[in-house]
Amino acid sequence: MEDWSGDIPCLIFNHIMEVLRMYRYFVGIDVSKDSFSVSGLNSEGSVVFSLGAPMDRHGFSELSTLISSCADDPSAVIVGMESTGSYHVNLVSFLKVKGFPVIVVNPLLISNFTKLSLRKTKTDKKDAHTIARFILAHRDSLSRFAGSQGNTHLKDIARERESLLKFISAVKNDIRRMLQSTFPELEKMCDVFSDVMLLFLKEFPSAQILSAADPSVIIRAFSHADGRMRIRLSIEDLVEAAHHSIASPHPGLEAILPGKIATLVHLNARLDEITKLLVRVCESVMKEDLDIIISIEGVNTKTATPFLAEMGDYRNYKSYKNFIAYTGLDPSIYQSGTLEGISKLSKRGNRHLRRVIYLMTFCAIRVHGPFKEYFQRRKKEGLPFKKALFATAHKLIRTIFAMLTKRTYYRCEEMIIS
Repeated sequence: MEDWSGDIPCLIFNHIMEVLRMYRYFVGIDVSKDSFSVSGLNSEGSVVFSLGAPMDRHGFSELSTLISSCADDPSAVIVGMESTGSYHVNLVSFLKVKGFPVIVVNPLLISNFTKLSLRKTKTDKKDAHTIARFILAHRDSLSRFAGSQGNTHLKDIARERESLLKFISAVKNDIRRMLQSTFPELEKMCDVFSDVMLLFLKEFPSAQILSAADPSVIIRAFSHADGRMRIRLSIEDLVEAAHHSIASPHPGLEAILPGKIATLVHLNARLDEITKLLVRVCESVMKEDLDIIISIEGVNTKTATPFLAEMGDYRNYKSYKNFIAYTGLDPSIYQSGTLEGISKLSKRGNRHLRRVIYLMTFCAIRVHGPFKEYFQRRKKEGLPFKKALFATAHKLIRTIFAMLTKRTYYRCEEMIIS
């Protein structure tokens, strides 16, 4: 048998050099609403081209032609730009169709990289050059920056659902506030946001209107074709509460409240549609990952799907520590000499993902199991509720990351509380 041991270091070195030679041109693009600036560097860091163009088809074509004139092979070029909300999306899609590898980088990373320079000059051209230098400097680890752009469609749906939830919460708060004036006793008697009560309140938005209504009209308001729409509160109790209510006449709120309720009913229906769409798309692209996560007791598809949408491919993270840093749940410690500040969450990562993890953890500690026991143990050790919750969130993240990495399902009896 031939001895290859002496050649192994050489093979590893050649592989590393091959990876580094894969990209020969590094293109940074600074995007704004109406225009973009481009700076292209070669592997030595010299500027080979620059461009300022409008955000339209002509500008996109000019950029593609310019890059192609320098590199015959699109795979030899790596293009990077900052995440700008929505402005960069069309340009990213265009470049991908043309075959150019593109990464979208967190602006915080670019900002920290910029601080390495003592110069304070800031222009679009300068920013594009900085992005290009950042990509060149990190060319051996670009894969970990590419993770934030994966599953774009799934992420769009997840964030639309999050926006709907925030809107629904705001409308519910408005309805509660109005009911405190038109029928303050009602919220203590029943769930005012059940389907049947929402339909009832559209017709009788105040105690004054209800107490003056004909009994037969009130009975018809509780009669629905859908047999599932039931209410435990009797009509007699409701009418009696209206007669003894402390509410005073509010004609304006009585006119506004039915419209608010109609908005809430529409938003609830829209939320159901988006949730079903989110689950369907998630199952089509990462069904196994979804099945693994929902095997944890207390975690369901409503929290697992947005979690996967924001997380993307778990293989983009070297370890669970990198993933925790991406969520912004890593501790931020300030220490200087003998001075040691209070440890807080950095909150410098993905805020959408951080919110989902909070909800997942809250659901996990509500059911009997290792996470609830761990949460209760940390509270007994003296941690306040929030710190105990985020300590449990760290444990949940470690568990999920291990499950996804090893492709195993959750088994409660094998969990070790640590």
